[in-house]
Amino acid sequence: MEIYLDNSATTRVCPEAAETMMKMLTEEYGNPSSLHRKGFLAERAVTDARETVAAILGVEPESVVFTSSGSESNSLAVVGAALAARRQGDKVVLSAIEHDSVLACGKHLQAQGFRVAIVPPRPDGTVDPEAVAREVDAGTVLVSVMHVNSETGAVNDLEAIARLAKEQNPRVLVHSDCVQSFGKLSVRPKSWGVDLITASGHKIHGPKGVGILWSARGVRIQPLTFGSAQERGLHPGTENTPGICGLGAAAAAMWRGRKEHTALFQALGARLRENLSTLEGVCINSPLSGAPYIVNLSVPGIRSEVFIHYLEQSGIYVSSGSACAKGAKSHVLTAMGLPASRIDSALRVSFCRFNTLEEVDRFCEALDRGMREIARVR
Repeated sequence: MEIYLDNSATTRVCPEAAETMMKMLTEEYGNPSSLHRKGFLAERAVTDARETVAAILGVEPESVVFTSSGSESNSLAVVGAALAARRQGDKVVLSAIEHDSVLACGKHLQAQGFRVAIVPPRPDGTVDPEAVAREVDAGTVLVSVMHVNSETGAVNDLEAIARLAKEQNPRVLVHSDCVQSFGKLSVRPKSWGVDLITASGHKIHGPKGVGILWSARGVRIQPLTFGSAQERGLHPGTENTPGICGLGAAAAAMWRGRKEHTALFQALGARLRENLSTLEGVCINSPLSGAPYIVNLSVPGIRSEVFIHYLEQSGIYVSSGSACAKGAKSHVLTAMGLPASRIDSALRVSFCRFNTLEEVDRFCEALDRGMREIARVR
């Protein structure tokens, strides 16, 4: 029996998305820009997906752009928006717990002459809205703070962050990476007062290779790639029609079952924490107030990669953190001030709508067994 608990890295494609994609690949395979019927059918399917995403976000369909990934969406939101606003200022404020794709944007902007401030998190991994606001000055053009942290599940108060930042500078743009929350938690950027959000298809049982960028009316974004006018010129080239429609189908399925999924995530998270509390030596790094579908834990004395491969032998799949980091020491746990022993032994368990309580129990049994067997070998 395979137990996949690395859903923050990627999810398996759901039947709804797979069926939709197969139809777009084999039946309605036209280019959405073509003027004939095949093109019209493809264009209509893309429009339907855009309307689905917009309805979930509570925004206008024309404000939603499809990209190739969450990382590309982050580049457009952070670099593209900062460059477009450069005449207004030269400062960008990021949190230290951002995904590597956002932090890399900060390094790029710094090389372009921008001032980049990095705000450390609280000990529980959340970002203090007041600490963000203190970094905002008259020359700040962009603030970027993620909604749900991909390693710990810590949830940030975006409404407070946006409000306090704009009190310091009404012209500042606020971006949030919502890759780990879209489709699972309520993501309502207009009510938050946020100007840009980003998301990804493969975190919600859609395909890899498709992302989402939403921007509020009037927000200017400088394109980073060039070509035709598809996706408002921000992601030029022939649309990934099967991917976009697969994302739309996956998002619709998540949204339809949101009450059941929320209850399941809460039950899975509670069961995991309850089981872990009985295992001597296990530390939980995630805040209790975090998203229930991400739990970060440590077994000090046993390195992450050793435990990951041990669990894999039993058909259980977890990770040590963000897949994009490829095993590097967690910058998130480091920023939280955790000791090296906990950082080096961290494991991330992340759930999806297909996981069960039995799988949680089997993971904890394997974890308990591994703690004893690995210690004996050592």
